[in-house]
Amino acid sequence: MARVAVCEDDAAIRGVLIKALRHAGHVPVSAHTGEEAMRLFSDDLDIDVLVLDIGLPDADGRDVCQALRSVGQQAPVLFLTALDGVHDRLSGFSVGADDYVSKPFDIRELLARVEAIARRGRSVDDVAQPLVLDPARHAIRSDSGEVLLTPTEYRMLAVLTSQPGDVVRRRAVVAAAWPDGAIVRENTIDTNIRRIRAKLDAIDSPVTIKTVRGVGFRLA
Repeated sequence: MARVAVCEDDAAIRGVLIKALRHAGHVPVSAHTGEEAMRLFSDDLDIDVLVLDIGLPDADGRDVCQALRSVGQQAPVLFLTALDGVHDRLSGFSVGADDYVSKPFDIRELLARVEAIARRGRSVDDVAQPLVLDPARHAIRSDSGEVLLTPTEYRMLAVLTSQPGDVVRRRAVVAAAWPDGAIVRENTIDTNIRRIRAKLDAIDSPVTIKTVRGVGFRLA
């Protein structure tokens, strides 16, 4: 038995998933928007698997994944989406997906995948984060205020907050920040990092972004 969090905006698909999970003996928890997923799933660190639709009505599921990671939710993630291109799958894996199922899908296969990643689920320490990420508004908040980021800035910061203290390589930052693929110049990356640092300063953030020369960046 696994506790499975499902975020899917299509009521019919969500209903089928919930029914199938219950029939298989699992305990489902459901949401239909990114905002609801953040509210319901952030504080529940006992979730065994997260099933996230990428095409949510208020946010990109990949951004929601990063935001949940940043507040300590480390349950394995299965992305459920209508996007089936190779690059779409790679962009999902770049933000921490463990598996990827395209619509339309066979419910038996999806259940098998959920159960497989639940068995190899990760166990990590709960790390308190000084920043709160809002994937719907692409905003960040600290005790001192809130600031809006561009989608690219948000994704660059999110991939760092999802791996607190770790050095994130530049190519991983690019893969997360430009999920649709792009040829990105080095100075473009550095310019965006400078802008993010300025916005962190504007809300008196207790953390900033450190550059690890020749490798990448880390939150410190």
